[in-house]
Amino acid sequence: MKKGAYFMPAKLHAHLRRMMVPVLSAFYVGSVEHYRLLARHPKVIVDTGEHYVRQSYRTRTRIVGPNGVQDLSVQVMHDNGRKIPMREAALSLAETWPQQHLHAIRSAYGKTPWFIHFIVDLEAVLVQRHARLIDLDLATMRLGLKWLGLDTEVVISEEYVDVASDEWRVARDADATRHAPLTAHYVDLRTNLHPKRPLPPEVAPVPAYPQVFADRHGFVPRASIIDLVCNCGPEARRMIA
Repeated sequence: MKKGAYFMPAKLHAHLRRMMVPVLSAFYVGSVEHYRLLARHPKVIVDTGEHYVRQSYRTRTRIVGPNGVQDLSVQVMHDNGRKIPMREAALSLAETWPQQHLHAIRSAYGKTPWFIHFIVDLEAVLVQRHARLIDLDLATMRLGLKWLGLDTEVVISEEYVDVASDEWRVARDADATRHAPLTAHYVDLRTNLHPKRPLPPEVAPVPAYPQVFADRHGFVPRASIIDLVCNCGPEARRMIA
């Protein structure tokens, strides 16, 4: 062993992970990795004061159907490119995207073993006429938490979360880790946890699990939580642990 080296015990590593507080953007339904974060951390912060960003998890979720991957995108009313906080982004109620999403979900998962246990809840949320994107996002997140039986504390911040000003820090060096009290610190995932980017190092990928069309497409990672619960039912929580 190199002189001065310090190897963190597995139990301490797990404790440090629990002390981290992920700061997330709101998300539509959410990927399996979102719920792995929610399962592994007792507390997360969802920032609704940040700017709305197009083509992100804020408005899209990924399912796997008979023809392969399909991204379901929520339609939002745009204000001539003006930057607006997430809490003010309004849903477009002119299009029939909720019905289109439900049709796609039924086509993808209607023959899975657990579909019938989740579709009623999902349909009730999607057909409800939410005025704001954030209301829809939080309603779908609550569904995911319910399906998985998670009791994660979710703090909804209406103001932008300035992570740089956070006074809490986890001790950085070996001596501090061994001797100083541990305090929570924020992990900002609002930008890096994105459907078009690799997973950030703070987010562990969910291992492969059975998917109904795996014989055609192989395993498709980073799918919606709908994909996991419909394919795995009560085993879904174990898959994200």
